[in-house]
Amino acid sequence: MAEIIQRDGTWTFDGGTVRIVPGGKAHPLRQQLGEIAVPVQAVAGISFEPDRKGGRLRLRLRGGACPVLRAADGRLKDGADPYVLTVEKDRTGVAEYFVDEVRNALLIEQVPDGPVDRFLLPGPALPVSGGGGDGTASFDGETVRLTWNWKAEESKTAGGPTVLPLSRIAGVRWLPSIGLENGYLRFEPVDGPSSAPPKYDTYALDLWGLSKKEYTAVLVAAAVMMRLPGARAALDAPETAPSLAKAAEPVAPPAGDHDALLRRLRELGELHRAGVLTDEEFSTAKQAVLRSM
Repeated sequence: MAEIIQRDGTWTFDGGTVRIVPGGKAHPLRQQLGEIAVPVQAVAGISFEPDRKGGRLRLRLRGGACPVLRAADGRLKDGADPYVLTVEKDRTGVAEYFVDEVRNALLIEQVPDGPVDRFLLPGPALPVSGGGGDGTASFDGETVRLTWNWKAEESKTAGGPTVLPLSRIAGVRWLPSIGLENGYLRFEPVDGPSSAPPKYDTYALDLWGLSKKEYTAVLVAAAVMMRLPGARAALDAPETAPSLAKAAEPVAPPAGDHDALLRRLRELGELHRAGVLTDEEFSTAKQAVLRSM
């Protein structure tokens, strides 16, 4: 097992799952999302990005595997990204070893790095709430509720909270505040989107970027998005049905060869950790095993 413990969080890898636990002072989005178990089949790659203070461990997921990343659409900062870990200077060696272990598993399991046709992670736990700015959004799996605070415009507060059953939602979009531009969490009803700016739209939160907690609105977006009719059809597809992910996988080696390679790599790792093999000897032996595939 590979493990790296940092103030930013703890990552462990048992050969089949990367388990991510956020640290106590991690970004509010990561704290609210909580522990994540990422199956190796959802991983496209991993890297360690060194800098003068240590570096960052970055897990790259296959497109469409994570509903939170799908809802964020590439707009998460590193501090809010649950798949980025800040590494301190004295733990860079551990981070590099962690990268090697995950990469070896990807090679052995022959996991393709292309997109998937269904979510491979469960997304935020329900009920979920988040937001800021002029209100808060909550979702219990069936209904979205937008509750306004004292800073909301009268066009929103006059009618009280907005309640939207999932059956009335055609889409959802999250955009964080960027520079001087406000962001928003906006729900599109089935009878058509509103033409009003988010500030006045009763189906939208206006996000001002005054607090990191506003990023938690993306968790509501993710939870809703993965339960919309199109996404639900993919999630409910039987495991025996053909999928784009399965079709993209290369043919695996015979079971006996696969097991032998896996055992050999684990043995080499144990010998290296015990000091029997030097770094150079371990690297050479590992590459020889991988080439035999």
